[in-house]
Amino acid sequence: MKYYIEYNGQAIGPMTAEQVVSYSVNKDTMVSAEGGEWRPLYTFPELMEKLGKAPVSQPKSDSMKTACGVLAILIGWLGLQYFLIGKTAGGLINIGLSLITCGAWSVINLIQGIMILCMSDEQWRQKYVDSTSVYPLF
Repeated sequence: MKYYIEYNGQAIGPMTAEQVVSYSVNKDTMVSAEGGEWRPLYTFPELMEKLGKAPVSQPKSDSMKTACGVLAILIGWLGLQYFLIGKTAGGLINIGLSLITCGAWSVINLIQGIMILCMSDEQWRQKYVDSTSVYPLF
């Protein structure tokens, strides 16, 4: 059976049950089987079984969040916090803004770094890692 999931506001699929649980899904994630109606994942026993056996994996760990926060505070003008999470365009935009503002943009990076360090892992993952935004800021 092929499934579709709603992930970051988009329908993703078709995929197998193993592929579904490889995403950071939970029992309330909306799923469609074979293009049918959308229902919460917990209504699919085969997916709940796979979800229960799925290894707990965090795509970007707490240490990655801490590293991004510290980089943003110390040398945020270089945009390394964006390069670290794979958002190259965001890093380049950050460097450009720093150059255009003659370094004043570093104040924004300082605030961003403090906010990153104060966020929960889940909030950070949603805002910076899982986001489809090229340049997530606040």
